[in-house]
Amino acid sequence: MAQPKKKTTHSRSRMRKIKEHLENVNLVECPHCHNLIQPHKVCPYCGYYDGKQVLEVEKASK
Repeated sequence: MAQPKKKTTHSRSRMRKIKEHLENVNLVECPHCHNLIQPHKVCPYCGYYDGKQVLEVEKASK
């Protein structure tokens, strides 16, 4: 098996790894409460998914 001739520098390895960075999360508007949420997820603010309530969410009192 081939072996590297020289040590890979910190700079070169980081330049290679930068391509694997996290991208921005896509957000859509919840049709029930109009807050921004991730698509295909239950809304953490109102508990609705696909027009049906699937979670009971406690309202924070002020």
